[in-house]
This record gives sequence, structure tokens and C-alpha cells, in this order.
Amino acid sequence: MSVRIKRMAAIGLAALAVTGALTGCSQSASTGSNGKIVVVGAENEYSDVAAQIGGKYVAAKAIMSNPNTDPHTFEASASVAKELSSAQLLVQNGLGYDDFMTKLAKASPNASRKVIVAQHVLGLPDSTRNPHLWYDPKTMPAVAERIAADLGSMQPSHKQYFQHNLATFKRSLETWTNQLASFKQSHGDAPVAVTEPVADYALQAAGVDIKTPWSLQSAIMNDTDPSPQNSAAQDALFTGKQVKAFLYNQQVTDSITSHYLSLAHDNGIPVVGVYETMPTGYHYQKWMEAELTALQKALTSGTSTEKL
Repeated sequence: MSVRIKRMAAIGLAALAVTGALTGCSQSASTGSNGKIVVVGAENEYSDVAAQIGGKYVAAKAIMSNPNTDPHTFEASASVAKELSSAQLLVQNGLGYDDFMTKLAKASPNASRKVIVAQHVLGLPDSTRNPHLWYDPKTMPAVAERIAADLGSMQPSHKQYFQHNLATFKRSLETWTNQLASFKQSHGDAPVAVTEPVADYALQAAGVDIKTPWSLQSAIMNDTDPSPQNSAAQDALFTGKQVKAFLYNQQVTDSITSHYLSLAHDNGIPVVGVYETMPTGYHYQKWMEAELTALQKALTSGTSTEKL
């Protein structure tokens, strides 16, 4: 797995030591101290979905939730260890993206704790090259089903409530999926450039033609330098005005990203910022809708939306 993604799994020795000390502090497998099921999501998009499904019977927390920081450089702390020690349900992405969750959970074992990994729910092999699964329209409906099932097994008396919320959540996703289908009809094959493959799953669902070579996307994601050939090809997308929009990881800016941003600005190519953790003020489905709306504005009116 990628160098940058592996950095997220870097766990301080102090944090690991704290988890061992906190093992005995876990609540019962069915409820926390206030009668709610404690759910911890590695990323706030997963905890948000858990909160929507669990409603009043769930206390959902997220480990990574700051849209102004680089998730790839995340390091677990003692406070993170403490949160995980009391969790009855963990929800994470997998594919090496948030291995710190697995390591901390092992350091604070709980035989009754349930763990949902999006990668496993979708049946994806470890070799899957793009870990940003939450941008795939297939991901959250499947993850939400598992969340509802696990919550229902933990609190059987509220099973119907969780299933009702699941149905509501799935219906709410139809706005985004319908928007994707409509976008594909109107703007299918629109050429775009990207830095990393953050939103690639959604772009592919929308029928967009991603012109940036995969090897360049992978290099930037892995914090390595793109090859001279790929760099030249990416530059030409801007200077030759071969793309109609540029999407970049708004949470990861470096000299390479800044270079492409400058090329986009200099050549009149609208810019769309995409996120790895859910921006403040959104629920998951509204965030996905907002990202696609921003791209549509870029293609139809040349409007840039660098931040949501």
C-alpha cells in the first residue's frame, strides 16, 4: 500500500500503551454509559452514516474529521486510543487507508465489539489501487446495511427503528445517484485533470474522462515524484487546454499541487476542490451532491469551487 497512506497507520508507542491501560474501561457490548451504542468511525463520513442509521440510540464519533488537515499524515494519540477502547462498533474504510483503527482495536481487545470495514463489505482485494471508497456510489448503501444489521443485533428491540432509518438513508442517496445519471447524459466524456484519485470513483460513475495518467495520480497519492514523462503530459493538459476542469485534493497541497493549480489558473481552467474527510456543515449525501454540483458549474459556466 502507498507510502502516504501507510503514514496514517503510524501509532505512537505512548498511544499503544494507553490502550492497554484503558482496556478495562470499555462499556458493555450493547450500550454505553448513557444507554447509547458507542460507534467510532475512522473518518467522519462513516461516523455520519452510522449516526443517521442509529439516530437517538447511537453516540457516533469520528477519529478524522478536520477538512483542513492532511489525512495521510494522521497519527493516533492517547485520546484516540481512549475513544476506541470504549467503542462497541467500529466503522472504517480498509485498503490500508486507516490501519491505525485495526492496530488500536487489537491493543484494546473486546470480543463483543463489532467491526465494519468497507473494503470487506464490498469484497475488494487488498490490491485495489484506489482506497477512496466513499466516493463510489455503491459503498455507503452497502456499509449502511451492515451498520443497521449490527446495531439491530446489539439492540434487538430497536431493530425496526434502525431499518426504518436505513430505508430513509437509501432514499436520500437517490438525489445524488440521479444527479450522477443526469450528469453522465449531459456531460459524459468531459475531459478533466486531477492530482490524486480522491474522487475518481464518482467521476467514473458520472462518465467523466480522467485525462491524468494513473501513474501520476498514484505517485502524488504516495508522496513520490511523478516521472518526467507523466509530468510533461499533465502540464500539456493545462497549457494545451485539453481539459475543461481540474480537480485537486483540497486537503493536500504541496509544490506539485501548487504547480498544477497555477497552470489551471493561468490557462483559464476552472478548479474544483475535493475532500477526503467530510467538510463541516454537511451530511454524507449532501457532501457528494455538492461535489458534483461544483463540477457541473465548472463545466457549464467555468466557475471554480476550490472550497465547499
